[in-house]
Amino acid sequence: MACKWIGPGWYIPAISLGFGITSVATAFVHNIHEICGVRFVLGIFEAGMLPGIAYYMSRWYRKSELAFRLSLYIVMAPLAGAFGGLLASAILKLPNFGNLHEWRMIFAIEGIITCGLSILGFFTLTDRPATAFWLTQEEKDLAIARVKSERIGATEVLDKLDTPKTLRGIFGPVTMVTAFIFLLNNITVQGLAFFAPTIVKTIYPDHSVISQQLHTVPPYIVGGFFTVLFPFLSWKFNRRMIFFILSAPLMMTGYVMFLASDDPKVRYGATFIIASGAFSFGALTNANVAANVVSDTAKSSAIGTNVMFGNIGGLISTWSFLPFDSPDYHIGNGLNFATSSSILICSVALFLWMNMDNKKRDNVNVEEKLAGLSRTQIQDLDWRHPGFRWKP
Repeated sequence: MACKWIGPGWYIPAISLGFGITSVATAFVHNIHEICGVRFVLGIFEAGMLPGIAYYMSRWYRKSELAFRLSLYIVMAPLAGAFGGLLASAILKLPNFGNLHEWRMIFAIEGIITCGLSILGFFTLTDRPATAFWLTQEEKDLAIARVKSERIGATEVLDKLDTPKTLRGIFGPVTMVTAFIFLLNNITVQGLAFFAPTIVKTIYPDHSVISQQLHTVPPYIVGGFFTVLFPFLSWKFNRRMIFFILSAPLMMTGYVMFLASDDPKVRYGATFIIASGAFSFGALTNANVAANVVSDTAKSSAIGTNVMFGNIGGLISTWSFLPFDSPDYHIGNGLNFATSSSILICSVALFLWMNMDNKKRDNVNVEEKLAGLSRTQIQDLDWRHPGFRWKP
């Protein structure tokens, strides 16, 4: 919502600069109180990045196109996990710089790079196609027309913030179920991100720290491939829910392997299968909620709701792999098997409901339902508009 109010061209570079500065500040903390305070501020800045970019892209791309375009951004997360391990191992080999050493060097260097890219963003990002200086007027008109063509009952591409459409975006049935699915998924994704080094250390306890860091890289590369593959297929087939349904069994298989085997090679292999199923949900869920509302305001609130639920899942994940449960982590793996199973159930149920409700809408007389309503009232209907159809 803040991204819509401020404008993506300022909002996204500003929060990026904020967490870059905060990352640099992390290199200078000296006690638990300072690091908790700095990490809290870091979380405030980072929280708006995914929903901000997802919403920004929804201003440029049609519903069928959004998942794949968004995946090209989200794939940077597993790649960051992969190259973060490589970068961390490389930085650990650098000589100290003043009081900065080891982990302090990691935060300082990564923060400085982030700040530089953020400043560049202030000069390159524009709020919307109409203000894009690199497009001709004809290209601007085409970009606007493509997005507007999918707006049932809407007369403008960028509407003003208002309460009815905001609530339509937050409390839409597809938004709520999809957001819950993303919450469940993020328990797995964030848990894997937080504890992959712990898992590798358990599997390879005699290896050096650098070697353990390098062993966390391959699963992220595989996950990155599927992060792009499933949304690409989603774009080509103009379907999202089917890939929810296909991804969940991969996650379930990985956690069954963790629960059933003590073989280090089997358990390490399971991380590849989990990553291949789990990482595509970031693009697919945000595209799904954006595709199943109408107005720009509803899109901003729907995407924000989805990411908020995902962040709650990330919070839950911090308690999924606990020290007393090591080295097998039966509780954590059991929890993640339960969440992936729940994703499958919710995805199948939502897919069936969307198709059933579309059939009901086919039998509704649109003109009769809209009779007596003003243009503003019709626009405020959003997904309740009788001419609207769910996009599974």
